[in-house]
Amino acid sequence: MWCDNCLLIFPLRAGGIVWATIIFLYSFIGGILLFHYGPFLFFVYPEWQIYGGVSLAVALTAALTALALANRSYIWARACTVLWPFLIVISAIRDIVMIVELQRGKEKIAWECANGGQLWTPSVAAGYGSGNAPSTICTTGFASLNTAFIVCLLADLVFQVYMLFITWRYPKRLEHYADVKYERA
Repeated sequence: MWCDNCLLIFPLRAGGIVWATIIFLYSFIGGILLFHYGPFLFFVYPEWQIYGGVSLAVALTAALTALALANRSYIWARACTVLWPFLIVISAIRDIVMIVELQRGKEKIAWECANGGQLWTPSVAAGYGSGNAPSTICTTGFASLNTAFIVCLLADLVFQVYMLFITWRYPKRLEHYADVKYERA
């Protein structure tokens, strides 16, 4: 028995396009925010740029997936099916490292908040940037910030796994209907 709608929250193709667009938007915005405000949260030089780069890679793959589904492209959907597992593993590693590094830097974040939101002094001396941290980092407190990071990173992984399922399911559906069509002929 073949189930065309098993585990689908939305219709397969249109829902996949919407899901990919949602992933694209939050990953793109998150990547830009990491590039811009990363030095206030992570204190080793290329760290926030790597995290932002992974977010932008996820956004690019989500956009490619949305285009593949919009064009009803079997080949591009299969290509995205190959890309998503690698990105999910990279994102899982990134998430773990981000959470650990955020925990390691909580005293530095507290120092930044206690000193008017300015960048930690060794970071300024190393040329990582300047300016003030966004006020929401200091007003919410580290525990809330840490919880929000963990919840959002876990939700990101769940969204990516579901996107993998959709991109795997779409070519399988096309293959199934092609087999049915040839059996009837």
